[in-house]
Amino acid sequence: MDAAVTEKTLVGEIVMKYPEAIDILMSIGMHCLGCPASQMESLEDACMVHGFEVGPVVDAINEAIEANH
Repeated sequence: MDAAVTEKTLVGEIVMKYPEAIDILMSIGMHCLGCPASQMESLEDACMVHGFEVGPVVDAINEAIEANH
């Protein structure tokens, strides 16, 4: 199965399509998931702003998605 989420996936799309990712994002300090600006921000950009490497975050989200589908 191809990865559901990549570093270029928009945060708003992730939250809408994959609610299981919300806990992962919140746990690394992305408490702004409902903010209009975050909705159009890529996961890569959001991770950069919050000081996280995007690769491990993408992996964790995709593992959660796979476990739930």
